[in-house]
Amino acid sequence: MALNPLIELQIFGQSVWYDNLSRGLITSGELQKKIEEDGLRGVTSNPAIFEKAITGSTEYDEVLKELTRQGKSAEEIYEELVVQDIQMASDLLYPVYEKTNGIDGYVSLEVSPHLARDTMGTISEALRLWQRVDRKNLMIKVPATPEGLPAVEQLITSGLNINITLIFSQEVYEQVAYAYLSGLEKRVAEGKPLDTVASVASFFVSRIDTAVDALLEAHIQQATHEQEKIKLSSLLGKVAIANAKLAYQRFKQIFHSDRFRALEKKGARIQRPLWASTGTKNPKYSDVLYVESLIGPNTVNTMPPATYQAFRDHGRVRPTLEEDIPGARQTLQTLAEVGIDLGQVTAELLEVGIKLFAEPFDKLLRTIEEKRNTILHEKSS
Repeated sequence: MALNPLIELQIFGQSVWYDNLSRGLITSGELQKKIEEDGLRGVTSNPAIFEKAITGSTEYDEVLKELTRQGKSAEEIYEELVVQDIQMASDLLYPVYEKTNGIDGYVSLEVSPHLARDTMGTISEALRLWQRVDRKNLMIKVPATPEGLPAVEQLITSGLNINITLIFSQEVYEQVAYAYLSGLEKRVAEGKPLDTVASVASFFVSRIDTAVDALLEAHIQQATHEQEKIKLSSLLGKVAIANAKLAYQRFKQIFHSDRFRALEKKGARIQRPLWASTGTKNPKYSDVLYVESLIGPNTVNTMPPATYQAFRDHGRVRPTLEEDIPGARQTLQTLAEVGIDLGQVTAELLEVGIKLFAEPFDKLLRTIEEKRNTILHEKSS
């Protein structure tokens, strides 16, 4: 019998996490089934996922009513609902955490997206959520903004598991990895253990192709020479994977360095790259493009539901992450030659990414406020 492609990824050192969470996913037994049948090893969430879960179903209505009757505010209700989901998912994944000796089995919860530019606010909220959820296999998500990185370092020093999110560029990836190492070094200086701390660096993939392809298409429209059009067209759908492959090369350099080896001897874990935004946005491309192209050791791929199902159904597994590294370098060199600044693209994507999490977060709070007011109105009438 052919192996389930999701399970097969483990042979090549890649863990599958699920980029989705809802009350129904837990209570229906579907999450447990994925752990047992597909070898699922973790769950990631974000404000957009919770907005969809809470506003798009009736699963939370009874709890919402109860919390409203207790006099909770919209923010308090939001947090209570989310913390309950995170705790239940963490409990289901705890056997994976134990079995893998803390390598996998994590559930990620994001700090408020409005704290993306606030170092001290991020640290304070992360510590509060860590205590509130009270699960060893929780990961707190912190965005890779200039203000987020010092927070990451401090939180690692404090012993939290951290998922650094919204990484788009190789340079920022490197800063994230060094923030992790610095946090571990401070723990050593404080005489604290390293083997209890885990971290992943969430490197975003498909959103880069969406942005770069739009620029390439505009250049193709304006190109007057056929050769120029061919050169531009050859880059379509290639940049995101090239960028991720080269980030992985930097990962290998950093985590094979003497600096990390010294920490590893004291029990430090590798901070794995996690491929995020792996759902294919362009219907012209394979629906499993961003999974099949990035398979390699010490990595995680967090897949949204459609990608997860597609890969389970027809994914092909082979070690692709280090294939044609010179070609990846050439792709990015050609991109610069045609006048597209990848650094500018990735900086803009970070800003957009913060907005894409802040907007559903605010929308969700408004929806909870409306439901709360309706409940209070019914109660008083």
